[in-house]
Amino acid sequence: MLRIGRSKIENGLTKTRQSVFGRIANLFRANEITQDTWDELEMLLIQADAGMDTAVSVIEAVRKEVSRQGLRAPAEVRDLLKLELVNLLTANARPYLADAPAGLRVVLVVGVNGSGKTTSIAKLAHYHRQQGERVVLAAADTFRAAAIDQLQVWAQRVGVEMIAHQPKADPGAVVYDAIQASLSRGADILIVDTAGRLHTKHNLMQELAKIGNIVRKQVEGAPHETLLVLDATTGQNALKQAQEFAKTVGVTGVVLAKLDSSAKGGMVFAIGRELGLPVLFVATGEGMDDWAEFRPAAFVDALFAQG
Repeated sequence: MLRIGRSKIENGLTKTRQSVFGRIANLFRANEITQDTWDELEMLLIQADAGMDTAVSVIEAVRKEVSRQGLRAPAEVRDLLKLELVNLLTANARPYLADAPAGLRVVLVVGVNGSGKTTSIAKLAHYHRQQGERVVLAAADTFRAAAIDQLQVWAQRVGVEMIAHQPKADPGAVVYDAIQASLSRGADILIVDTAGRLHTKHNLMQELAKIGNIVRKQVEGAPHETLLVLDATTGQNALKQAQEFAKTVGVTGVVLAKLDSSAKGGMVFAIGRELGLPVLFVATGEGMDDWAEFRPAAFVDALFAQG
């Protein structure tokens, strides 16, 4: 699998690091750890969008371990905090498309409009192309004519095929045709773009559930992934979106988009603890190669990196 280098993660997280996590790192440059340090650390984790429950849980776990080991040096406490954060992220970690069978693999991509869903699909298609796989895209967001056009532009840029119908067409019919085309052409991966908004939230979730049912009937074990794209800059709002999608469409993993922007970063930890979902990919820039499998230790190291 292709992986992103540590330096590229650090570059992508520069703004995140300079925000709240830079202040967290500064706490451990003091001569000692005091009660004020713990209080400020908890407050900063909450400000970093980790959420109250996750922040309190992390601090309690670290304090307990500090007491058990009798640690006093701030650097040792910092390393324990980093370890706790890594453990939080690895609790649900697993490889992308783990245990997917041979043959066509179907990946549904869901998320609200504006989250970075379409560009994430393009980057995922590029990722598979770099591994020598044949990719087909399905333009099942038929409720926005612009969505079909936008996906077509990306398909041409990446060099993959796309199956589309006219705007307002039945998304299920698009998915059915895309599956048949993928099977007949010997494709390895079918990536399905889904609607990010309908008239009501209920309609949206119903439509996504319908697409899931069609996929299951046509391809064994499908969908092999249902990826939820979240805009990392929206913090706790993104977590609420994740909860809604997870309840209805069986989300299997998360893509964090726009991590190179002003994202605070802590929302990553809340996803793992409160939703039990793995973060599978991160997008750290606008380029096709600014995309990587998520590595918990590298991510935490990048948050605490100097500079």
